Amino acid sequence: MRFSEKTCIVTGGGSGIGRATCLRMASEGGRVVVADLNADAAKATAAEITTAGGQAISVAVDVGNAAQVQAAIAAAVAAYGAIHVIVNDAAMMTYTPIVDIAEADFFRVITTNLGSVFFFAKYGAPHMPPGSAFVNISSVHAHETTKNVVPYAASKGAIEAFTRGFSMEMEERGIRVNCVAPGAVDTPMLWNNPNVRSGIEKVEGAIGKPEDLAAAICFIASDEARFINGTTLVVDGGRLNIL
Repeated sequence: MRFSEKTCIVTGGGSGIGRATCLRMASEGGRVVVADLNADAAKATAAEITTAGGQAISVAVDVGNAAQVQAAIAAAVAAYGAIHVIVNDAAMMTYTPIVDIAEADFFRVITTNLGSVFFFAKYGAPHMPPGSAFVNISSVHAHETTKNVVPYAASKGAIEAFTRGFSMEMEERGIRVNCVAPGAVDTPMLWNNPNVRSGIEKVEGAIGKPEDLAAAICFIASDEARFINGTTLVVDGGRLNIL
């Protein structure tokens, strides 16, 4: 039970990789805070956990809004005390060339994907004791990408740089900060991607399941990975080798 007596916040916990991570952490004893923009989806994940005998609460949160992030953290602390794991999974994509994208849409992607990592770092770290861990979800798009998704790729690359620097700032507190970079994963975000539908981005090689990513995230978040810090674990079934 790697997360026994540990409070774990997972953003994007209402679906896909986030939901699978919530379920896995709860099955290993974690007290899970399911955070999602979709309140009903967050409630459904939390209900699934509690029905199975686990501990979970749900919070509706726009992760790109600092005040809402602070409220989510406050709810976690009120419910369970200290926070031990924060998984930053929530993200969004746009599919418009840079010369055509509206400025507001570009910065909405950056704020949602990268700003959320900053907000949870800034406001979450003060509630995290030594031995705690952040896991930021990057993407293979940080390393190899396609056209029309530049804001997403840029945000994911920045998340990996943020992780490296923030991990050094957290060393004195005994808090680890790492990334997991998924490849193609069987989620709505993959199959609803217009680039995938049109063939601009070809889905070649292995396609993972959300549970595959949850296993990697839980490992990095656990004490088993206590000697892993400031790094990115690519979990892509070898996808980068063929891009």
